[in-house]
This record gives sequence, C-alpha cells and structure tokens, in this order.
Amino acid sequence: MAEAVRHDKTARQLRLLSDALDSGRLGPVRRLVNTLSPAEIGNLLESLPPGKREVVWGLVDPEDDGEVLVHVGEEVRESLLAEMDPDEIVAAVEDLDIDDLADLVEDLPDTVIDEVLKSMDRENRERLEQVLSYPEDSAGRLMNPDVVTVRADVNIEVVLRYLRLRGELPDHTDYLFVVSKKHQYLGRVPLAALVTHEPSTPINRLIDDEQPAIDVEERSEEVARKFSDHDWVSAPVVDDNNILMGRITIDDVVDIIRDQAEHQAMSAAGLDEDEDLFSPIRRAFRRRMLWLGINLGTAFIASSVVSQFEGTIAKIVALAALMPIVAGMGGNAGTQVLALMVRGLALGQIGASNVYVLLRKELGVALINGLGLGTLLGLIVLVWFRQPGLSLVIGTALTLNLLTAAAGGVAVPLALKRMGFDPALAGSVILTTLTDVMGFMSFLGLATLVLL
Repeated sequence: MAEAVRHDKTARQLRLLSDALDSGRLGPVRRLVNTLSPAEIGNLLESLPPGKREVVWGLVDPEDDGEVLVHVGEEVRESLLAEMDPDEIVAAVEDLDIDDLADLVEDLPDTVIDEVLKSMDRENRERLEQVLSYPEDSAGRLMNPDVVTVRADVNIEVVLRYLRLRGELPDHTDYLFVVSKKHQYLGRVPLAALVTHEPSTPINRLIDDEQPAIDVEERSEEVARKFSDHDWVSAPVVDDNNILMGRITIDDVVDIIRDQAEHQAMSAAGLDEDEDLFSPIRRAFRRRMLWLGINLGTAFIASSVVSQFEGTIAKIVALAALMPIVAGMGGNAGTQVLALMVRGLALGQIGASNVYVLLRKELGVALINGLGLGTLLGLIVLVWFRQPGLSLVIGTALTLNLLTAAAGGVAVPLALKRMGFDPALAGSVILTTLTDVMGFMSFLGLATLVLL
C-alpha cells in the first residue's frame, strides 16, 4: 500500500514537472524540486529523459547536490557528474558522511578525488581511506566511522557534559557505544537511559551487552538480514580484535534491501539494476544483445528436439498446436519455484539441512498440480480433437514437465550458487531451456510411442 502511494506521488510530481518544463516556466519547476527530499529528487531525475534531466539538475539547490548523487544509479550519476565542473563536485561531496562519500568517490574523476581529499582534514581523510580499504559488499564499506563512544568507568553527568561540548550527534544515534581503554566494544547505552536516571549513575550499570557487534568483513546481505531480524536502528562494527571501527545505520540497510530487490528483478531479465531508464540506444543495444544471443542459442536446443519428431508431427498435425502448452506450463511452474529459491538463498533460508525437504515439498505440489491440470487439459483435448490417446499423452506429458520444472527450479539455483554464479541472472535461461526440452520431448516422444 505504501509503495503504491509512493509510486502515485512520483507519477504526479513527474507530470507536474513535465508540464512546467514543456511550458518553459522554470520558476514552478525550481519551487517543486526544492520542496523534495534528495531521495525524491534522485527518483525524479531517473524518471526524466536526458534533456529535461539536465534542466532540472541545474535547478537543484547546490547544498543538496551531494545527497542527490548518492540516491541515483551509477549511469545517471555519471551523466550528472558530466554536467558539473570540478569545483562544483568538490563542493557537493565535501559535507557528505564518510559512508556516503565512499559510495561516490570511485565514480569521481581522479583530479576531483585529489581535490576532495585535500579539502578534508586528516582525521576524516584517514577514515575515508579506512572505509575504502574494505570490499564493496562488506560491513566495512557500509559503516560510518563517526561514532560516539563513552567509557564504562564514568557516570551519566560526565557523559552529558561531554555530549553538550560535542554539540551534535550523528544521524540515527539511538545508543552510545561503551568501549574499554583499548577501544574494544563492551556494549551500548540507550540515550533514553541517560535522561531517565540520576546523573550520578555509573555507566557500567546501564550497559546493554546483548546486541552482538557486526564483523567488519561481514557481507552486506547478512548485515541487512540481522537488521531485519532484530529491528535495529544502528549497530556497532568491530574488527577481529573486537576494536570498535564504526557503526551501520538503518538508512544504509534500507538501501541494501532496495538494491537487492532491484537486482533480482532486473537480473531475471539479464539487465543491470544501475542501467539508466533513458540510456543511449547504442549502450542499451550492446548490453541486451548478449543476453538475447544466449536466449537464441538455448532456443535452438529446444528446436533441435522438436526436429527429431518431424515425422510424428507431419502425421498428427494437432501436436503442433498443442506442444507449446506443455512447454509453456512447465516454464511458468519453474519460474515460480525459481523465484522462491532465489529469495530463500538471498535471505539465507536455504541450506543443506532443509533442501531435501523443500525438494520433496515442491515435487509434491508439482505432482498434484500435474494430475489436476493434466486431467483438465486431457478432457479439453478430448472434446476438441476426439482422440483419447492424444488426451492421455498430453495429460501425462504435462505432469512430467511440471515435475521437471519443480526439480529444476530447486536444483538449478543451488548449482549456480555453488559454482559462484548469480542464480537470479542465469537461472531463468537454464530453467526455461530445461522445461522446453522436457516438454517437447515428453509430449512428442509419448505421442510417437502411443499414437503411431
């Protein structure tokens, strides 16, 4: 429901922007753009063709430029950066949080990176270099080193005095992290406890040590799962020696979850989740040609199976009209299982302990669906062609193909993951080929045995 409201809002804003741009009135465009959050501006920019995007980007408040760049895909970001001179880029990114800057810095021109580093003080420059030293999909890359820490051997009054001197807290600060003299993580203290207890209360009496710290090398997908499971707003990040390195906040995790969803949806069609909706024809052509070429190759595999039964099809013309039904039903059933498997693998819900139970369950579902739908299809074919043998053949073939789809839907993504490939990207092509081949072979093979 919330997602539908968001989409309606975006469509309405896009319509108002387009109308204003078409009329040449930039005043209303500027007012509308500057009432939006950086994330909303980023979403609108991705929805505009290049010409209008360039105009709107020029009307964005320079103070929001950096945040907007964080909230657009890589291709759109590249086009926006191309419209900025080096001084504008440096001014846009210099006030970003370290974790957001780490996301952007590799997309910046080398000369701009040098200027950005020069504009930073030594402490923040070292923090940025530390974050960039970790793999892109790790907790270390996600974390923000700007974290408020306190010692266990002080009281609330000392902590409150320290916070007043500090003047401000990082966004999404719900806990202060307690560390030892060697900066090792000991636990956390909720901000609520600081204002509800006596000033003389020792911090060590308020420490909550139940929240486990996140290892700096942990994969971002696992970080997102932990936040989801425990409803965290923030979490500490430590190294192998339990030294507190920084923290991860919920806004970064929401970005991970969104990126995962986009990756699964786009990869299933062989596309990049960062592809610009209005990317140049030549670039889009190159990307899609490879995927379509692979599909063309797999289509020949299915066609070669059909060609083995030319004689059967020539004698029983009805087979040509009916065989796409068996293959198509198998493909649809396999896609359903594949979607469940890709999601389960992404969430860490599938492993050696439960995969055989899952396989038996999917085969059971396929068998019941196959018998039910096979019987229904057989009756329709019987009424249509008045051939009991043909009715039996297509009902049996459909059941066999649905069983194949279930087995393939479970096995294919597991095999791809074990080999190091992305199941969301390659699974659909392999599975569709499998169900097409099995559908044609079972239907035409049984027809050859039973009807000739």
